[in-house]
Amino acid sequence: MRPREARAVISRLKRARVVEFAAKDIFRASELPMLRSTDGHVEKYRALIILKEPLSPLLLCREPGHGKLIIADGYHRLCAVYSFDEDAMIPCRIA
Repeated sequence: MRPREARAVISRLKRARVVEFAAKDIFRASELPMLRSTDGHVEKYRALIILKEPLSPLLLCREPGHGKLIIADGYHRLCAVYSFDEDAMIPCRIA
């Protein structure tokens, strides 16, 4: 993504309201593989989930021209949530 496009996406993400999507739908749209629960970052977020700590919303955007979902921030959080419940609704901001 070119710097100008990135700045525009950041601006839209800052203004976007928080919405929820099912973990499995985010994975399907992003076409990314699931990380193992033994990944250090995923383990960290799994521990926070067990402690019922709130997690930041995922930051999502669409790839220009293709429509593929890009996880700008929150891939490890998504994997952690999915490892517990693929149907879990995850707070997101999408641009």
